Amino acid sequence: MSAADEVLDVVDRDDRVTGQAPRGEVYARGLIHRCVFVLARDAQDRIFVHRRTASKLVFPAHYDMFVGGVVGAGESYGRAALREAEEELGVRGLPQPEPLFTFLYEGPGGAWWSAVHEVRCELPVAPQVSEVDWYAFLTREELDRRIGSGEWPWVPDGLEAYRRLRAHRGSRQ
Repeated sequence: MSAADEVLDVVDRDDRVTGQAPRGEVYARGLIHRCVFVLARDAQDRIFVHRRTASKLVFPAHYDMFVGGVVGAGESYGRAALREAEEELGVRGLPQPEPLFTFLYEGPGGAWWSAVHEVRCELPVAPQVSEVDWYAFLTREELDRRIGSGEWPWVPDGLEAYRRLRAHRGSRQ
């Protein structure tokens, strides 16, 4: 089954399930669905940053400070957060990511409910080559410098989630 065939829950503006549809149809019709964002930190408190592969359906070859993805039909945000983090980081045995907050993203690419989580990953990572072209663990200061420099194209939903995370935590991100 291709990524476009994966069945997702379609939700309304209040995050209530209204139906189901294949991912390709959800994207083509701009239907609201659910996604998870997981900020992964290593033992030195650095943040996992990566460049998405050029084959991704949404925001190909863009940089992101979150791992994550769509929530499958009938799947909880928490289960999706752990599944996506382990898949994208290429690890097994992560602790359950901590849920932080949700928000409705509306912007380039469409609209989706976004559940932001955080996890500590002290395991050696081996990111999925089908998902990740490049990666590094960056300090918050280095990440903020990269975002501010305009050198890298960033996924807009990740930038919005990161902005909200910084506001959620105040200055202590």
